[in-house]
Amino acid sequence: MSMVMSDPRIHKPDYEKSDYEAGGKPLTGWKVLAMIVGFFFFVGAVNGVMTYKAIMTFSGEVVPHPYERGLAYNRDIARAREQAMRDWKVDAQLSRLASGETEISVVARDSEGAGVSGVEMAALFAAPADLSKDVRVRLQETSPGRYAGKAAISAGQRDLVLTASRGGDEVFRSKNRVDVE
Repeated sequence: MSMVMSDPRIHKPDYEKSDYEAGGKPLTGWKVLAMIVGFFFFVGAVNGVMTYKAIMTFSGEVVPHPYERGLAYNRDIARAREQAMRDWKVDAQLSRLASGETEISVVARDSEGAGVSGVEMAALFAAPADLSKDVRVRLQETSPGRYAGKAAISAGQRDLVLTASRGGDEVFRSKNRVDVE
């Protein structure tokens, strides 16, 4: 009988090679199950954190209390008709001051061209789709029909909402997109 000894210098084909190491831990079904469950747990945890961050940074509301605003829809239509009958002409100018603040100047005239006075005028610089960046400015009457105010407003597009109230009742409202420079 003859014994054939393998010579270590002889090259083995790739299909005979193995990555098995003696004493290593075998890959069992339980380990594979744990890896799969761990993977899906990790993905679920990341999704949960991302969802929480998304909800906390943007509520999705464009106006505060949207349900109540919807209920007041017919009242808003009636106010718009009353405002149209008054036929006021309102002009607003924005200018950046050296201090970095933005000054708003408003001229309000009635249907005969006389300055509208005796109203509480306010301006809201609403950042589109982000209520946290809104800036409200109470305007002071500087002369009959002329109102002015200052505020620190960052550059960008805003919805300028001008409102005038008399005796607690809103008598004028306008909304225009402006670029604050």
